[in-house]
Amino acid sequence: MKFGYFDDAKKEYVITTPTTPYPWINYLGSQEFFSLISNTAGGYSFYKDAKLRRITRFRYNNVPLDLGGGRYYYLFDNGDFWSPGWAPAKKELDFYECRHGMGYTVIKGKRNNISTEVTFFVPQNYNGEVHKVVVKNEGTEKKQVTLFSYLEWCLWNADDDDRNFQRNFNTGEVEIKGSTIYHKTEYKERRDHYAFFTVNSPITGYDTDRESFIGTYNGYQNPKAVEAGKSTNSVADGWSPVASHSIDITLNPGETKELVFVLGYVENALEEKWESKGVINKTKAEAMIAKFATVEAVDAALAELAAHWDALLSKYSVESADDKLNRQVNVWNQYQCMVTFNLSRSASYFESGVGRGMGFRDSNQDLLGFVHQIPDRARERIIDLASTQLEDGGAYHQYQPLTKKGNDSIGGNFNDDPLWLVLAVVAYIKETGDYGILDEMTPYNNDASLAKPLSDHLKRAFDHVINNVGPHGLPLIGRADWNDCLNLNCFSMEPGESFQTSTSKDGKVAESVMIAGMFTYIGDEYAKLMDKVGNKEEATRADNEVKKMRDIVMKDGWDGNWFLRAYDDFGKKIGSEENEEGKIFIESQGFCVMGGCGADDGRAVQALDAVEDRLGTKYGLVLNNPAFTKYYVEYGEISTYPAGYKENAGIFCHNNAWIMCAEAVVGRGDKAFDYYTRIAPAYTEEYSDIHRTEPYVYSQMVAGKDAKRFGEAKNSWLTGTASWNFIAISQYILGIKPEYDGLAIDPAIPTSWDGYKITREFRGDIFKIEIKNPNHVSTGVNSMVVDGKVVEGNVLPVFGDGKEHTVEVILG
Repeated sequence: MKFGYFDDAKKEYVITTPTTPYPWINYLGSQEFFSLISNTAGGYSFYKDAKLRRITRFRYNNVPLDLGGGRYYYLFDNGDFWSPGWAPAKKELDFYECRHGMGYTVIKGKRNNISTEVTFFVPQNYNGEVHKVVVKNEGTEKKQVTLFSYLEWCLWNADDDDRNFQRNFNTGEVEIKGSTIYHKTEYKERRDHYAFFTVNSPITGYDTDRESFIGTYNGYQNPKAVEAGKSTNSVADGWSPVASHSIDITLNPGETKELVFVLGYVENALEEKWESKGVINKTKAEAMIAKFATVEAVDAALAELAAHWDALLSKYSVESADDKLNRQVNVWNQYQCMVTFNLSRSASYFESGVGRGMGFRDSNQDLLGFVHQIPDRARERIIDLASTQLEDGGAYHQYQPLTKKGNDSIGGNFNDDPLWLVLAVVAYIKETGDYGILDEMTPYNNDASLAKPLSDHLKRAFDHVINNVGPHGLPLIGRADWNDCLNLNCFSMEPGESFQTSTSKDGKVAESVMIAGMFTYIGDEYAKLMDKVGNKEEATRADNEVKKMRDIVMKDGWDGNWFLRAYDDFGKKIGSEENEEGKIFIESQGFCVMGGCGADDGRAVQALDAVEDRLGTKYGLVLNNPAFTKYYVEYGEISTYPAGYKENAGIFCHNNAWIMCAEAVVGRGDKAFDYYTRIAPAYTEEYSDIHRTEPYVYSQMVAGKDAKRFGEAKNSWLTGTASWNFIAISQYILGIKPEYDGLAIDPAIPTSWDGYKITREFRGDIFKIEIKNPNHVSTGVNSMVVDGKVVEGNVLPVFGDGKEHTVEVILG
């Protein structure tokens, strides 16, 4: 069942009912000011950091769903009142539509011959959210209506705002000046910032105290002021400050009223605050307000935003016979990659914004999916990440985006983390040719006195693996590897006994075959990079270590039909036929094959066959099988989940892409693309009632075959699934892969395909690539012609002339 449709021409997903299976959201902003907005205008805004600079309040896990806050509008019409986005008033509408586009959302509603259209967006280079509100009388009689706006201020620190009521109920402060409501809580004391909500029209009234506007025992659905059709002109003094305007509007038949509302954030220098003795300097706010005083200015900013996204999405596009593939690659996957770059895993409808900051592992992987769009910001992000790295090559698992410092509450010891930095830097250099980044002096632990060239960071990341190996010579797993719920360095308890540590010396010798597979894949890339920059000695050393690890994987990481997942703290196998449950895991099959393990003796293909046989479902590949049905204390968190959910045999979409890549590596394009279509959002739209989350972006997890709700997704938007699936489809399946000396053409496609076209911008040049498949093969380049000349091999050279180049490739 569908709840909308793709408008490919406008790059929009159009939602045709407000009652979607779960709130379907969009993100506004891509620089410093961000907003989440649902299809009924729920959500919130923040500046840089969803925890420390939360601007508007939102209550997660709320009842009713998605009525925990938003930027809401109400229309009062002769005693009747309703909301353009259906919520929060929830009055039946004669028409409803929500269009989620690239950095903007348009919500339309109509009732009793009054139509409304509200466009929400964050302009480029602007710390604020703009709402263009259009109200039209579509009837035959004059209408007199009152428009109410509403949002609720968060007291800056979202975590403290949610807990510290004994203090916060006494600190709320606002100021009203004309049509602008200023939120200045704590500005006098310790803050150097404030927020405002304004409209480009004289107002009839206002409210800034939540209880006065809503009523003590009313709710968003029936605010007391809206029921009365009149604001109370309340001024918040403590309690919960809000911002609401009311505007009386008279409309003749066919007449339209256009208004511009702005939610803005201002940061003054501390010395400015002290000089003003805590009184808000409104100069910056007034300049921001003046910028969008007219509808024409708003429309120009929307056009600028559209041009920005058109430019970003033009870097890579495909033209094929499959419309779902085209929209997935050309628009929605790349759009989601940019959102995950901006926010890592910090703020979605499943991540509250207070529990974590930017992930080291996460952000390095996210970079893979957007480096072709904004390489300069990728460079900046790499330096930010490397600056949080520890001196031993390990890393803080997360850092706060506002301070860019490691998060002490999380710490390090996730032993896969360091390798992702290597992969991110390799991807950046291949895309840009900027080897100079390796010489960039970069701190350890954000300590400038410990700064070393970035190349030193890569060496220590590489060495962190070989300096931390276990009894088999496989990498130690640490607190966890990529699978945070596989915690093998813990305690075991036999029946009738107290907790005992393992018989090993320190009780921390659990090994990860997945990290070993990552090391063979990423370590090989490190060796090639060192060779490319002329560090032959380091290249040889690295190459030898990778070959050594590959041998260990094939000796002690092979279970007979597939790769083991790990050895626990007692030296027992995980992901083995010997196990009662969890006999096979997906992660090591992908990375070991990508890293060349078993490539020469058929065991790579054997492992991938086992993946389809044991892990395959119609909705994607489950993470492990059989699911755990009881608790294994020695395995940690993974077996605490019910069967079929999250890491316990859920379809963890992130790692599905590694199998797609692995299938492409062994040349099986039919299977690689089959796996791609099982989880790509554009292909799940038809069963949105089962899937529940947005049909235009990936979710982290889909309930597996052992779950009671098989096929239901959770944790949409912020997931490494976005970047890795873009890598899988763009580089491994469609086969346009950046290399140090040019673009490699190496597809692994379904044999039924006749061909397709790719437009790829690379280092300033634009390549128009047509791939033809007359012999209906999956892999192999038979010939390549560039600008009318035959080119040997399969690598497009870097011309560096900024011109367009035509390429014809014949597979076979």
